Amino acid sequence: MSVDSSFDLQHVWHPYTSMLKPLPCYPVESAQGVYLTLESGEQLIDGMSSWWACIHGYNVPELNQAATEQLAKMSHVMFGGITHQPAVDLCKKLVDITPSSLEKVFISDSGSVAVEVALKMAMQYWHAKQQPRSKFLTVRNGYHGDTFGAMGVTDPANSMHQLYSDFLPKHFFVSAPKTGFYQEWDESELDEIRALLADKHQQIAAIIIEPIVQGAGGMRIYHPNYLKGLRALADEYQLLLIADEIATGFGRTGKLFACEHAEIQPDILCLGKALTGGYMSLAATLTTTHVAEVVCSGEAGVFMHGPTFMGNPLACAVANANLDLLLASPWQQRVSQIESQLKTLLTPLQELRNVADTRVLGAIGVVEATESYDVAELQRIFISQGVWIRPFGKLIYIMPPYIINNEQLTCLVNAIRLALIQQLD
Repeated sequence: MSVDSSFDLQHVWHPYTSMLKPLPCYPVESAQGVYLTLESGEQLIDGMSSWWACIHGYNVPELNQAATEQLAKMSHVMFGGITHQPAVDLCKKLVDITPSSLEKVFISDSGSVAVEVALKMAMQYWHAKQQPRSKFLTVRNGYHGDTFGAMGVTDPANSMHQLYSDFLPKHFFVSAPKTGFYQEWDESELDEIRALLADKHQQIAAIIIEPIVQGAGGMRIYHPNYLKGLRALADEYQLLLIADEIATGFGRTGKLFACEHAEIQPDILCLGKALTGGYMSLAATLTTTHVAEVVCSGEAGVFMHGPTFMGNPLACAVANANLDLLLASPWQQRVSQIESQLKTLLTPLQELRNVADTRVLGAIGVVEATESYDVAELQRIFISQGVWIRPFGKLIYIMPPYIINNEQLTCLVNAIRLALIQQLD
């Protein structure tokens, strides 16, 4: 049975899309490996890992099996007053593979909710210490999700959330890191944040940041020393540091977690996206024993959050299989090979006069154009070349599944080159 595209166009609201002038949507019939198969028969190499989640590609036998076996037992039970092996196993794995200080795990439904949980943890932490604080410190060009707390710590001036700025709490923002990952570190990068903390630290509950890679806020890749500096400043002023690794976790940057590039440990860590290998929505917020104990020592006596689908057994079972598959695979070698090939293929694109910059880290490749182009037009070009790439603003980027081979990756970059050249005509 084919998708009713007419109904979809008139009634189905897709992400970041106008109902007055909706972008075209291409019906997908199936997916296998790195390929999406459209109803019209075309096979497209997926350069997006379905918004960075499907790190093993599609229709993965091990994940299919985990889902099938768990379905035969139970798909869901409430997590209040009940526990189950898939959730316990997942928390064990996360405690084992994340920084050693993170020992308490709160499972939730999505990345945005994981950030909401982190913000609430930080606020309840200071409330329990009888020093209520409602402000957070972060950097410009960041992105932490579409729910209200997450929007509040997303750059209000340089993001898709600008129109909500009058309704959101006002937090402290400093300039985005400027020194690139491979550039020589400039210690003055931290001067602005040092000055702000010296003046405002008693109002601030936590610093929140996307480690090393700023995702949807601009695909910026910054120097690890900036993250090291934030950790040192958080320690100096006894503030919590929240690392939002929803986009960067599970090997995407070449390290299992991006914090490892700076050899730091956050007080709170947010995970999502690739946690289930893209099979279903699941997220986790991890924190230290100290933070958890302080949070629960206050007036409420408990952490005040409890999603209906918290600890969903089906999602946890798939996440367990996903992490087992990742850790048993040569993921470091695969990501390193993707990084090497992307550097070789993307760097020459800087010669085009409509390319401002190219950036690569791990299995992330970014082309920043000198101007924004029509998304629908670019996607028609990409589909004609047998690839699926979803640009935004001036950015054309790819985050392919780790299983992609050299030929498939070359096809993705060649399609980007062709699209850019056609915009010059």
